[in-house]
Amino acid sequence: MIISLEYIYYICGAFMALIALLALKDGSNPKRGMTATFWGLFAVSFLFGKVIPSMYMGVLVIVMAVIAGFGGVRLGSYSEASEESRVMSAKKLGNKLFIPALLIPVITVIGTLGLHDVKIGSLALLDKANITLVSLGVACIVALLAALGLTKESGMQSVKESRRLVDAIGWAAVLPQMLASLGALFAVAGVGQAVSNLVSSAIPVDNRFLVVFAYVAGMALFTMVMGNAFAAFPVMTAGIGLPLIIQMHGGNPAVMAAIGMFSGYCGTLMTPMAANYNIVPAALLDLADKNAVIKAQMPTALMLLTANVFLMYSLVF
Repeated sequence: MIISLEYIYYICGAFMALIALLALKDGSNPKRGMTATFWGLFAVSFLFGKVIPSMYMGVLVIVMAVIAGFGGVRLGSYSEASEESRVMSAKKLGNKLFIPALLIPVITVIGTLGLHDVKIGSLALLDKANITLVSLGVACIVALLAALGLTKESGMQSVKESRRLVDAIGWAAVLPQMLASLGALFAVAGVGQAVSNLVSSAIPVDNRFLVVFAYVAGMALFTMVMGNAFAAFPVMTAGIGLPLIIQMHGGNPAVMAAIGMFSGYCGTLMTPMAANYNIVPAALLDLADKNAVIKAQMPTALMLLTANVFLMYSLVF
């Protein structure tokens, strides 16, 4: 293949390495060494994760957790444009500002659906095994180039602005990867089987609606506990989705997976465990109530979750 997921990881690793270097050079950050080490280790996981033995990768993750747990990731100083300059630039560009953001979903969909079987010579253009992730990576690169073209800024300025945002999010930026890994560990440890046994003893599993309800509600609840739908998915799918919806009742796995993940995202909207989604925005906006974002999202999440139960019941069988 010409563009594989591994290349996207290398780009992410190089980006995080630059973030770490800028953090190290920032004399205004009282913990610049720890902050740089945190982002540097994150860069190492992207750049060398394929060759580093699992045990040492585990040690790396523990070190990152210790740094974050003891408040080692701090904000620094950033060469931001003035408010007046930003307003003038926004007025000049107008709605063109939305072009880079809109390019990301558009190119991702085109790559996923339209370039799946495209070949150049004997090589596939995109990694078929990870077509969506690779398409997303390509889309982000194209969007970055478009943004640089529109604003006439340098590539390094985009890295500096990215560092400001990454530092504002802090350690929560790594939560998706960590929680997804934790979900995989739970699946290997047999948590899914334990969930299956619990559900089988609690509801009549020959009732399709109750099985669907258990899966959809379970995805949301487990996501609320774990903080990430990716962590909940392997556990709930192994415990309820595969044995009950697909194998027992002959459900469509594609429909089950799509609506199941959507149900998990409903849980994401309702939990402080999803810190990067719900707690960080409240902090960035200086809201007095740190749970204000969750409270605002909860009615929508509950309505969507209810709709998902009936949607899956109607489409999965």
